[in-house]
Amino acid sequence: MKFRKDANDDLVVSELPEILLTVLNSLEAESMILLPGDVPLFQSDGISAFGLLRDGKISTEELAALIRVVRRTNETHRGSIEIARGPIGEGKREVKISITPLNEDGMVLVLVSDESEARRINAVRRDFVANVSHELKTPIGALGLLSEAILGAKDQPDAVVKFATRMQHEAKRLTELVQEIIDLSRLQSSDPLSKAFPVEVSEVVREAVNQAQINSEARGIYVEIGKLDEATVIGDRDQLIAAVHNLIENAINYSPEDTKVSVVAQRKDQLIEISVTDQGIGIAEEDQSRIFERFYRVDPARSRETGGTGLGLSIVKHVALNHGGDVKVWSKIGVGSTFTLILPIAQEEEGNNLDS
Repeated sequence: MKFRKDANDDLVVSELPEILLTVLNSLEAESMILLPGDVPLFQSDGISAFGLLRDGKISTEELAALIRVVRRTNETHRGSIEIARGPIGEGKREVKISITPLNEDGMVLVLVSDESEARRINAVRRDFVANVSHELKTPIGALGLLSEAILGAKDQPDAVVKFATRMQHEAKRLTELVQEIIDLSRLQSSDPLSKAFPVEVSEVVREAVNQAQINSEARGIYVEIGKLDEATVIGDRDQLIAAVHNLIENAINYSPEDTKVSVVAQRKDQLIEISVTDQGIGIAEEDQSRIFERFYRVDPARSRETGGTGLGLSIVKHVALNHGGDVKVWSKIGVGSTFTLILPIAQEEEGNNLDS
């Protein structure tokens, strides 16, 4: 490692040895080397997914405080800290850290790994299995009763057709429920920020609208794409499309025929807001705080009629939190609703090796 003095007589590094870069990039943990003043000299490819650096500075005060302690004591510190998934929302991420002093001038090595994921997954699965077991009982029980009714009406063709049609409806509902259970299970068992890529918001919106076209045409609902501000977010493209698609499908299912659903994306500072507005039945104020819960239905009878599973908005909430964002709703009975998915816009990535 080569050192020199800059114009202000401060110590800087002009070159990192190739063998050190190879070692750091081969570690399972993500890493960064910080100069005095917490200026990043090196950061591994995945360190940006943790959001620990913003504008070349440490973004979490807890980590900054621990680094100051390591510099003062000149001793390695190991532990864990909680970091926000993004600038908004309730999403938190517990990460394991190791901070090691590299010299007496204040240079430190920070190793970061997310080892809380396995514990989180186990807790989610226990809760998830209990909910799923309850929800599957209804369509399975209905199919059993309808099959008995068909056997009892085998000499009544009209009745057989009626019961068989009902069976088809319940079977379709069961298929959709199982698919959404699978989708939600995938969301809860993987972290999109661990393997994140840049995603264009306008592409997400257009693909989500295309996927909803068949349902919108069948129900006589016109889906309109409004203003789409250009923005890039970091995350899982398929999950983001699924979230916007679920908002659009929800708007379609709860709107009367010959009405309009509009989708817009607007930048607000370092956030992008994707809003889906309908002219539907609206949601009572007392229900708005619960609509993102798994299997919660505002109108169970209408959900059965439209094939709703009570999982669509829960999936949207999970996607939002997992991407460091949030989802909000405005609604008024008889007027309609607006659901807004809020995501942080991607920061420009700094170079991995900051040469002087």
